[in-house]
Amino acid sequence: MSAMWVRALMLSPNAIEESLMRAEAAGLVVRRPTLVQVLLGIVRMQVRVAARPDSVGTCTSQRVRPTWRARLLAPRPLRFPFLLAERAIAPLDFSGLASSRERVIRHLLGAHHDGVQFLYDMQLLSMHEGALEELLARTRDVVEGRDPRAEWLRDLCVFERYHEELLQTLEAFMQRSSIAPEVANDPDITLTAYLAWCAAAPTSMAEMLRRLRDGSFDLGAYAHAEVTP
Repeated sequence: MSAMWVRALMLSPNAIEESLMRAEAAGLVVRRPTLVQVLLGIVRMQVRVAARPDSVGTCTSQRVRPTWRARLLAPRPLRFPFLLAERAIAPLDFSGLASSRERVIRHLLGAHHDGVQFLYDMQLLSMHEGALEELLARTRDVVEGRDPRAEWLRDLCVFERYHEELLQTLEAFMQRSSIAPEVANDPDITLTAYLAWCAAAPTSMAEMLRRLRDGSFDLGAYAHAEVTP
């Protein structure tokens, strides 16, 4: 797969390359993946959405908020146009590496993340000076009701206590609390694991086809440990 075709298939390849350089400078990646490998990582995320849709935008621990808007928005397809209007999602940027800090902040504030899935986007923001502090202030404004759009953002995230859990996870992240290995090594949850998955992926179409045939590469692999470099 030539570099030209890879760049043509990707959204904002220059922005992605800049994010990869920032990730390397921030120590979030040991070996920087190529654009080919990131493209395969994006395909992996698309496979995840198709094969494991219950891992995106759902909640296993909290109930839907009792408001009429939250109940109306509980089915994920109904949230899509509102999330687009809110600039809380970028459907063509599966990796988030092409997104601005403002879009990532809007994503965390307006699009539901289950459990500790916040960590991926927090690591993205950690590459931008002052971004985590900005997210902290804006999340507190929602939790404490100072944001005039707090109730709308709560309903858009559908499930109870979403912003409280975001705030708690963010405070622990900023205090550099340790992350359990099974979480840290899951490319669904952390940027570091996702970039490690990409860096272990094939670097060409020929290599990908060979490794798919011999079973050493799986685009649907759940954890980085399942992929043989």
